[in-house]
Amino acid sequence: MNQLKLRRLIEGFLLEDIGNGDLTSEAIFHPNQIATGLFTAKESGIIAGLPIIKEAYTLLDPHMEVELLISEGEEVASYEPLAQVRGPAVHLLSGERVILNLIQRMSGIATLTNLCVRTLNDPNIQLCDTRKTTPGLGMLEKYAVRIGGGKNHRSGLYDGVLIKDNHISLCGSITDAVSSIRNQIGHTRKIEVEVETKEQVLEAVSVGADIIMLDNCEPNKVIEFMELIPQSIITEASGGISLRNLHEYANTGFDYISLGFLTHSVRSLDISLTVQTIN
Repeated sequence: MNQLKLRRLIEGFLLEDIGNGDLTSEAIFHPNQIATGLFTAKESGIIAGLPIIKEAYTLLDPHMEVELLISEGEEVASYEPLAQVRGPAVHLLSGERVILNLIQRMSGIATLTNLCVRTLNDPNIQLCDTRKTTPGLGMLEKYAVRIGGGKNHRSGLYDGVLIKDNHISLCGSITDAVSSIRNQIGHTRKIEVEVETKEQVLEAVSVGADIIMLDNCEPNKVIEFMELIPQSIITEASGGISLRNLHEYANTGFDYISLGFLTHSVRSLDISLTVQTIN
């Protein structure tokens, strides 16, 4: 992760939650009261986001002590300790919710991604995410996908060309859309085209698309369409693929399968912070 962007994100999240101060903690505890807290996974899964614990608490107090008890991306069992923190009780509790919200969601994404990789069970196909991320959390969510064993698709409209159905409809044809883009962008950028029919596959091949995405294609259609695409063109499947039918796309010859549900429909992993001692 970009550390400068990470720090800015967390700073914004903490300011949003704490505002002018933690009314509850500041009213109960003296600023010099020191506490120890333990982050624990309450269910098994892949842990992602541990650097956030240290970054958040350092922003609140540079003297906070954070000890990570596992490695990033490690699979843990239920009730396994993840990290221990020691410092002023006020800061320990003020950062609790923001940190938990982030690492719970990121660990949920990493866990789901890892499950999908194991379900597909095809080392020749890479699973990747989509732009269906939470506004403001895209960098963190895509990082979590990588921790879980997946790859990243484009992060935004600025870092990749993808000609979708609405582009084609408004432009008139795949050929016109690709030609327009080739006249505008440099030679270092790949052009990806989303297709749904045999005619669109053939047109995308003839116009020299670098990547062809087969959208909403059943496994039997996939095999038919893949025979029309030369090996020099990167292939991707997307749309209508769930954890339930993912295994049906194994050994189809795709290079990538993109799954929006990795980030837009994920369940957070249950993680808690328990204060152990205070003095």
